[in-house]
Amino acid sequence: METREMKKKGLYVGTGMGLILFVLVGFFSGSVIGGMIGLKMAGVLGIPLNTALLPRVIVAVSMVLGIMVSAVTFVFGGGLLGWTAGAVIDAVRSSAEVAEAEAVK
Repeated sequence: METREMKKKGLYVGTGMGLILFVLVGFFSGSVIGGMIGLKMAGVLGIPLNTALLPRVIVAVSMVLGIMVSAVTFVFGGGLLGWTAGAVIDAVRSSAEVAEAEAVK
């Protein structure tokens, strides 16, 4: 049970850091990248800056999707990195405990 403690802590810390990074960096960049993709998609239908509703909806939906993809990337990536760091710490601790137990014998 004790071996998974650092994995869980690392997952929580990594997810929190990923969320903070998303708010600071990913929100704006996801919106911009999604908006540019939406403009390219709307350009297929004609001039994207006219008063038609469909190009505006396409741009808005792609901006929201860009923000969501950015959020998933930052939060999942941060959680994965934190979990990996916790697993490494658990492995180092358990190997140190095994080495200490063998030294006592």
